[in-house]
Amino acid sequence: MHSLIVATLVAATVAPAGGLPATDRELTFRADGIAAHGTLHVPAHRPGARLAAALLLPGSGPTDRNGNQLPALRPDTLALLADALGRDGIMTFRFDKYGSGPAHTPPPAGADYGVFVRQAAAAYATLRAQPETNPAAMLIAGHSEGGLNALLVGTSVWPRPAGLALIAPQDQRILDMIAAQVGAQLDAALPPEQALAQNQLITTWIAEFRAGRPTGTEGMLPSIAGLFETLAAQGAFLRSDDAIYPPDVARKVPRGTRVLVTCGTADPNVPCDTLPPLLQALPGEHLVTLDGIDHLLHPAGSPAEGQPLAPAFLAALHQWARPWSAR
Repeated sequence: MHSLIVATLVAATVAPAGGLPATDRELTFRADGIAAHGTLHVPAHRPGARLAAALLLPGSGPTDRNGNQLPALRPDTLALLADALGRDGIMTFRFDKYGSGPAHTPPPAGADYGVFVRQAAAAYATLRAQPETNPAAMLIAGHSEGGLNALLVGTSVWPRPAGLALIAPQDQRILDMIAAQVGAQLDAALPPEQALAQNQLITTWIAEFRAGRPTGTEGMLPSIAGLFETLAAQGAFLRSDDAIYPPDVARKVPRGTRVLVTCGTADPNVPCDTLPPLLQALPGEHLVTLDGIDHLLHPAGSPAEGQPLAPAFLAALHQWARPWSAR
């Protein structure tokens, strides 16, 4: 159940003439009885104006409201996304996913994948309840796994979002994505016959797991075996995650929804050539292919940290947001 809202004003900028300044507010909300925390950014606006409002969803793992997995990874993907949308006059809400942020609050014990969808849906309700929000211009933008969650939330909440931005989105079942990513690494690192043998072991492991039969890692390289042993230990959660086929969810997106899909030609996590089933399932999607851009929306070979979002991506985002822009 959703429970709203504790808010604290934490930052403000100088107000434009006759208007209200841009502000950041700290919001606390609850999902499954667990408190979650996030940042609402409200751009400068006229008094009484209702603004388009975008929920920002992070990628996989314990990713915080800014798009970081501290202390190891700090690309600030969602913070930069909030800044870009704010320049178009769109307010945003981003939150600390389970296991991230100062609280590092874990999900409920024994939870399946749906716990992350419910947390995101509660965040959407929190954003909807803000006094500056235009309920007819609710949006969701998700990066990587967040793209899948944008679909799952966007086809279950009310009001339905008017727009979805699926940024390098998860477009396959999770085990198929893992197999493809690990397979590409094996192909690059091993002689062909050894890579083929390892990939066959992975294919067998996945088939046994999906059939509900015992799995084994005999014959796998130690690093690969360790990965699949960890996956097996998360069996119930992994099974609920792997059951989700993104194109099936995409078919539920209402016609008239403005949809942006991006892929980077230098993105090994979500290669452009795997996207067609998802694209075919979406109503009126707009695919933007980003030449030479990686999964973190940087030019290939760039450091993960301290980089702006690629200009080509920002142009695509601005074009998607144009109907709701207050600038």
